[in-house]
Amino acid sequence: MKSTFSKILKQKRTELGILQKELAARLFVTNATVARWENGSRMPDAAMIAKIADLLGMNVALLINATLQANKKPNVILADDEKIILNGGIPILKSVLPGANIEGFTKPSEAIEYAKCNKVDLAFLDIEMGRISGLDVCRALLKSNPKTNVIYLTAYPDYALDAWDTGASGFMIKPLTADGVREQLAKLRYPFITEGVLK
Repeated sequence: MKSTFSKILKQKRTELGILQKELAARLFVTNATVARWENGSRMPDAAMIAKIADLLGMNVALLINATLQANKKPNVILADDEKIILNGGIPILKSVLPGANIEGFTKPSEAIEYAKCNKVDLAFLDIEMGRISGLDVCRALLKSNPKTNVIYLTAYPDYALDAWDTGASGFMIKPLTADGVREQLAKLRYPFITEGVLK
């Protein structure tokens, strides 16, 4: 079901004769991101809402209030350059966090782009992901939202000291397990609640 924000955004964009791809280009996001905002599956953060309001000539308070009426689900991401880790890890996260939106990324740049357009509450990050390390992704996520909980997921325990310097909430040795996730959830710097499960 569409949120009030989704309806308002689509209606105003249509009234102004702006295509989704034009709005996306002006906001420096992907066309898919605007489509998700309009179908209610994603919500922009406060900074992006302010940009949208300015661009469409709308009252920013009206848009923010509209987002608060949406069914808020926490956003959780898993970033690992190995697809097998995502294929095994995402079902585990869904079982432990049934009320959350779970997204997986094999490219660090995609995880960063997602965080620019969506408030990420919790991120599980591999450390070695090619040219962009999980440590760099953590810094980018915290730049977008300083209250993002970051938990490193790695096969190399030697990274632990470097990981703590980035402001992460936790550190897990692969493989990802339901018990391991639950243990980390109890230690989050910025706890959140989803479907009756205290995180």
